[in-house]
Amino acid sequence: MDRRHFLRFSGALCAASALPQAARAAQAPVSAGWRAFELTTYISVKDPGAHTRIWIPVPYATDTPYQRGAQTAWQVDGGGAARLTQAPGYGVQMLAVEWPDAQAQRAVTVTSRFQTRNRRVDLTQPPPADAERESPAALREYLKPTTLLPTDGIVKTTADRITRGHQGDLARARALYEWVVENTCRTASTRGCGVGDVRYMLTANDLNGKCADINSLFVALARASGIPARDAYGLRVADSELGYKSLGKAGDVTKAQHCRAEFYAAGYGWIPVDPADVRKVMLEEPPGELPLTDAKVRAARVMLFGAWEMNWVAYNHGHDVVLPGASHGPVPFLMYPNGETADGRLDSLDPDGFSYRLTSRPLSA
Repeated sequence: MDRRHFLRFSGALCAASALPQAARAAQAPVSAGWRAFELTTYISVKDPGAHTRIWIPVPYATDTPYQRGAQTAWQVDGGGAARLTQAPGYGVQMLAVEWPDAQAQRAVTVTSRFQTRNRRVDLTQPPPADAERESPAALREYLKPTTLLPTDGIVKTTADRITRGHQGDLARARALYEWVVENTCRTASTRGCGVGDVRYMLTANDLNGKCADINSLFVALARASGIPARDAYGLRVADSELGYKSLGKAGDVTKAQHCRAEFYAAGYGWIPVDPADVRKVMLEEPPGELPLTDAKVRAARVMLFGAWEMNWVAYNHGHDVVLPGASHGPVPFLMYPNGETADGRLDSLDPDGFSYRLTSRPLSA
């Protein structure tokens, strides 16, 4: 996607919707073409327990139209052994590191380089002839329930109610997106990115949380409607160029993890969405606590059905991730460094106690 098309999408559409303030924000300079980044993860395990294992998510191994060229290197101190490996099922790639000696320093530095470019599917036009096509087997995989994303019971009845009267996957997915935007709430006190326990959220009528809660709700409702959908787990690596202070992070990105979502529509392929970021704009965009009617919120709501600004790197689409060699059960998803010692699992949401630090920087073309 070139700069002119992205500007037309994020700026002109907003102006056409009578959003002059948001249109000005969206017309901030947008990088054309591919941008290169370097992401560094430094981990120094503080837990004194013996036999330490850690698992570090790394960028997609396979190139996509919006992310490519991922290369990962590492250095391990303290006599540890490291290897790139994948979890079974969704092919979640990670670096697995192990130290049998609790007295060693137990530190690792992981460096990933990759390129990204802004992503947009033009839903105002008929499906393009060269749209990406997914295999039937992959589509079936992204219709299945997971531990925290069931597709029956209250999830199914809620999805049926929201999509009633809407024809076609594109229209039904849009109805689900609008419902999620209007009925959820981003909660600043939620740890990390949330958990994404969709049945609990609907049963308790507790539709609060962060991106892994809000976007997982969209994914589960879409799957319950027969629409292939998936979460995309990753990390913000640069400031937003679209005028949104809340939708970017550069430099120290230790706490910049972010889950996005996609759904599949025949003819268009995978379509990016991000209802959670609409709610993030509402809560965090200055001056804060913006209503749905605010111009910036309305602009984000239009933009984030069909587009992602790629100041973000994608890791994987995995759920119920089995960490190779782990003594404990699966994790709901792999977006943070995870670890365990003989004394138990380390707290992946406590970077100071773990401890780990992530930094990003742009690279020259």
